[in-house]
Amino acid sequence: MGDTQMNGINTDDRVGKYLTPYLKDYIFDELSSNYLNKAGLADILTAVPVPIRKDEIESISTLTIAKGMAFVLGCDPKFEYRDNYVAYILRVSDKRFAQGLVAEGVEEAQKKDYIKGCINFRAAMVIDPENIDALYCYGRALKDAYEVGEEEDFIARFKAESIEAFEKVTLRRPDFADGYYFLGYGYINLGLYVKAKLTWQEFVKLSGDKEKKQEINRLLEDLEQPVEIEEGYNMVLSGRYEEGKRILEKYKTGRFADWWPLWYYLGTADLALGLAEEAAEEFKRVLTLSPSNREAMEELAMIYQSLGNEEMAEKYRKKIKIAAENAEKDREEAASGRPEKLN
Repeated sequence: MGDTQMNGINTDDRVGKYLTPYLKDYIFDELSSNYLNKAGLADILTAVPVPIRKDEIESISTLTIAKGMAFVLGCDPKFEYRDNYVAYILRVSDKRFAQGLVAEGVEEAQKKDYIKGCINFRAAMVIDPENIDALYCYGRALKDAYEVGEEEDFIARFKAESIEAFEKVTLRRPDFADGYYFLGYGYINLGLYVKAKLTWQEFVKLSGDKEKKQEINRLLEDLEQPVEIEEGYNMVLSGRYEEGKRILEKYKTGRFADWWPLWYYLGTADLALGLAEEAAEEFKRVLTLSPSNREAMEELAMIYQSLGNEEMAEKYRKKIKIAAENAEKDREEAASGRPEKLN
């Protein structure tokens, strides 16, 4: 088995690097051909290493093997032997196994072990892709995890994954009100206020929960100004710089003055309008509110280079390099977990 798969990390898996370190409790070994032939499993498990918990080596059973396989699939849904593991689980059990994983995931989440909850829910979705309960609970566990998270990359990845899960829930169950309820909060957390407004309006239309509807109606009333700010962002992005700037300038003081995107898009507008020095001050404001914002650093390096201020341009180039090195260190630390292979 190659190192990449043993690490269990796939580059297109947003949260996998935070789950695969949990595989350290497992070792991998192949079952004997004699056992496989007797059990009628040779067609799916020949030359396939199976996961065994280190504390269960002396008590291996059909159930412990199935649970170990499910755990691996929850950590890495694209694991090299995914199809073999799913075939084994469905042969010794059926899709009800997935519902049992959902129940275990709910228990883990109730104990605030949200990562273990996510692993169980992901495993359930691999075994039973139509399991809407697993998808919804996965979104909830991701949301709970990022709300107590501290690392910036962790929060960003779990937030994006949670939103995608709730989006899928609303697509597959368009009549399920709570999918819209949590999706709206996800959009709010990303600053997508127009989407949040539309999503919550759908929730209010579908929900019979009076208390939640009152909560969301109050939030909808508070969205008027954030929605206008987002419209200003979108104008800047679409090249309507003067119009976008006129909207955003109204919010330079007051409750929204500490939103770094406000200053970023003001800087973008001013830069496009030829106001380089004003833009530089706005991008500097971004860095006071979001110190590791590499996009703002890159804009400042470019601005000062264009102004002929090489000293300031070099200052921000150095900041960019440090930020990149720190991000790489974080990635390496997160990827350091590796399960063992039994000799």
